[in-house]
Amino acid sequence: MSTTWWSLLNKQEKEDQDDGVSEPQLGEQDKRFQKQPNDDAEISPGELTFEEDTAGGMGRHLGITSCTLLIVGKIIGTGIFSTPSSILSSVGSVGASFMLWVLGFLLSFCGLFIWLELGTMFPRSGGEKVYLEAVYRKPKYLATIVFAANAILLGFTASGCIVFASNILVAADQAVGRWNERGIALGVMLFVTLLHGFTPKTGVLIMNLLSIFKIVILVFVVITGWVVLSGKTRVMDPYYNFRNAFAGSSTSSNDYATATFKVLFAYSGWSNVNYVMNNVRNPVRTLKIAAPLGLGICAVLYLLANVAYFSAATKMEIEESGVTVAALFFGNVFGSVAERALSVFIALSAIGNVITSTFSAARVNQELAKEGIPLPFGNKFWASNWPTGKSPLPGLIIHLILSVIVIIAPPPNIAYPFILDVEGYPQQIINFFIVIGLFYLRWTKPDTVRPFKVWWPLAVFFLAAAAFRELPIYNLNTLSNQTVLIAPFLKPANGVGDTPPLPYYLYCLVGIAVMLAGVLYWAAWRIILPKVFGYELVPRKERLDDGTVVTVFSNKKLQ
Repeated sequence: MSTTWWSLLNKQEKEDQDDGVSEPQLGEQDKRFQKQPNDDAEISPGELTFEEDTAGGMGRHLGITSCTLLIVGKIIGTGIFSTPSSILSSVGSVGASFMLWVLGFLLSFCGLFIWLELGTMFPRSGGEKVYLEAVYRKPKYLATIVFAANAILLGFTASGCIVFASNILVAADQAVGRWNERGIALGVMLFVTLLHGFTPKTGVLIMNLLSIFKIVILVFVVITGWVVLSGKTRVMDPYYNFRNAFAGSSTSSNDYATATFKVLFAYSGWSNVNYVMNNVRNPVRTLKIAAPLGLGICAVLYLLANVAYFSAATKMEIEESGVTVAALFFGNVFGSVAERALSVFIALSAIGNVITSTFSAARVNQELAKEGIPLPFGNKFWASNWPTGKSPLPGLIIHLILSVIVIIAPPPNIAYPFILDVEGYPQQIINFFIVIGLFYLRWTKPDTVRPFKVWWPLAVFFLAAAAFRELPIYNLNTLSNQTVLIAPFLKPANGVGDTPPLPYYLYCLVGIAVMLAGVLYWAAWRIILPKVFGYELVPRKERLDDGTVVTVFSNKKLQ
């Protein structure tokens, strides 16, 4: 089986490498853009030109197959195995739950189309970093440093490592203790770092195979659901939940806001290719195909998996079982033994998500270092592909350090819900400014080459949703006259929020503090220190031994 999948992957990758096949499929605008990318000085991101920014490393080695699987691997983590039950509990009915999954799919596609326009305009690694630099050019480097603070300090994958560890221990029938769980999680993070750092081709292959494995598991769930609906299993009444599907639906907007947030989190990851565009062959064409295809695969599987889950257990069983909806599904259809197999499936899905997330995060860290932002030991080391010359191990190390701290330091039952909130708040602020930037570029640079243009009502819809998601989901009914800056500090209906004993407002304070730390870091680097010590920052470009071009700043004494 694995040999067959490997052969198929290699076959597709060879097809993608064949310029004779790929080139005729490019539109005239795409061909013109491939030759003349947007390096207009007024919108070119950062100090480096397109050719300089894309130099070094393994070059363009990711085709349509790998990019599609990169998105699939990031989106399909562990949420689809557990989230449906919590969403059902929030909204109260199967029909309302299913409609929210459809809404999440539509919102995610709106966001994808926005990132698709910007990603094809600026086909460089870095994602939001690149788009912020293109729009918010003054004060110079402020957008870069603020994004860097968020990406580095909050860009870890600790929760996936913990999920893998806990599920592997359950599958092995071992007690889950605080330190054996953390020990396995640390081992996973170290393994992933070494995998991508020293054997990048093997890392991509494993990443692809695990993404395919996730697809296979969900297809198995979907097909099993069809069998259940046929009435040929031990499930007595598979259509119970679909009669009066909206009965019992919640009438509280707070409940729907909470559930929508969870659905959107389950769909997150559709922008994963935007972070690694320097490694993508025919980046414009590949992104235009792989991004909708990857999200589309996940959306179809998510919707059909929900149908399968709800066919195997009643709403009451799901709400009262105390286990994930996937565990209940496997238990009801195959028996209790299958629930242990599910733990293995979830563990493999979790580690696949960690491998995929780490791959892209390391390249974002490398892009930040290439811009010349001041880092310990100098930015040239962190921007390099040391030691292999092919993969950014220093960028992986940055990711490793933060992930290790998060795995070891806080109590998991309190820390991980809090971490999700902290990550989400500043990211939604960044997304808000990205969409504003899209409209700004449409207005100020209407003639700029755009290989893809999002229909503007979709962008408006996503912008409204981004503003909505910045509101605290538990205060939605009381916020009609409040601003998004004040709203997070209003006391929630339950009085404690979702991360007790931590204060309900702490996550937004920490998120804001991270972004303000970036502002202070920028001010110290660009204004305060030069003024105090009487020098100016002079940029120059250097080409490293591995071919990577970096911006380096030197201090020129003022006369």
